[in-house]
Amino acid sequence: MISITKTMIKLFSIFGLFVLFMGCGGENDPSKFFEIQLEDNKNKFQQGQDVGVAIKNKKNFTIENVEYTLDGQLMPVNNGKIKFDVKTLGNKVLTAKIDFEEQSIEIQKKIKLLAAAPPEIYTYEIINTYPHDPGAYTQGLEFEGDILYEGTGKKGASTIRKVNFETGEVIQKVNLDKTVFGEGITLLNDKLYQLTWQSGIGYIYNPSNLEKIKNFSYGESREGWGLCNDGEKIYKSDGTEKIWFLEPSTLQEKGYIETVTNKSIFNMANELEYVDGKLYANVYQKESMMIIDATSGAIEGVINFGGLKSKVGRGSNWDEGNSVLNGVAYHKERGTFFVTGKNWDKLFEVKIRKKD
Repeated sequence: MISITKTMIKLFSIFGLFVLFMGCGGENDPSKFFEIQLEDNKNKFQQGQDVGVAIKNKKNFTIENVEYTLDGQLMPVNNGKIKFDVKTLGNKVLTAKIDFEEQSIEIQKKIKLLAAAPPEIYTYEIINTYPHDPGAYTQGLEFEGDILYEGTGKKGASTIRKVNFETGEVIQKVNLDKTVFGEGITLLNDKLYQLTWQSGIGYIYNPSNLEKIKNFSYGESREGWGLCNDGEKIYKSDGTEKIWFLEPSTLQEKGYIETVTNKSIFNMANELEYVDGKLYANVYQKESMMIIDATSGAIEGVINFGGLKSKVGRGSNWDEGNSVLNGVAYHKERGTFFVTGKNWDKLFEVKIRKKD
C-alpha cells in the first residue's frame, strides 16, 4: 500500500491548481480569477466616504483572508465597507492581498479619490492700486519685505527683476537667454529660484544682486509653471493635475499632490503662493484663483477675480488672448495679496473674503 503524506497531498493540490490555471484559456495568472468590486461599480469616491467592497471570485476558490491597502495604508473592512480616509487625493490604486488555498496574490483597482465638499466661492476687495510695467509678461511674484521680485516670460523677453511695488520702478533686472521662456519664482533660504517653461531647467540666484548661482534640472514633472514654498519645501506646478514637492538643497522631486474638486481632478494650476497651509494658484487663462489644501490637494475655494481685468489699460504689448490674470504674492506684514496679469499696467493689493 502506498502511503500518501500531507506533503504529497499539498503538492497534488498545488499541481491541480496549476493545471486548472493553464487550462483556462491559456491563462496562468491566478489574479485573473479575482476582481475587486466596489459599491455601485463606481470608480470615483469622496475623501472619508464609506464604500462597500467585495472580491469577485470567478472560480469559487476558498478564500481565507483579504487585506486592502491604499497608499500603503491598511483599509480595515467594517460591515462590508472600507473608509477612504487617506491624506492625499487624486488618482489612486486600491490593492487587495488575497490568501486562498495556501497561496497569496495581490490584485489592484484604479480609483479617483475626490474632495469631500465642493469649493467655497470667494471674492476680493481692492485695497490699493499701483503702477506696473505693461511690458512685463508676468509669470511669478514674490515679496521679501517690501521688495517685490518678479519673473517674466516669453522667449527673448524673459527676465528676473526687483521692483518697487509702490511706484512700479524696476530696481534691477537680468535678462534670461533668448532661447528660454521664464516662468514662476520663489524665495527660500536666501536663494531666489526661477523656472523655465519647456527647457527642463531652472535657475538659482543671489536675491541681493540677482547674480546667478547655478542652474538646476527637474525630473518627472512635465514642464515648469509656478513655484512657491512653505519654509521647508518648494512646491512646483507643471501644467498637469500634479503639484510637486522639491527638496531645496537638491531640487529633486520628492512626491506630489493632485488637485481635485468634489467632482473631478483638475489640471489648471499655474502661478503659486503658499499661505498658512494653503496654496493659492492662478487658474490658467481664467479670471480666478484656487485655494488648495497643501496636504491633500483638495480645492477648498475659488476666488472670482471677475472685473479686475476691466480696470487695466490696453497698451502696445496687450494681447487679448494672453494678457490674462497671472501673478500672486502675499505680503506678510500687511496681510494682503498682490495680483496682476501678463502685460497689465496695474498691480492690485487686495483682501480676499468669502462671497456673501
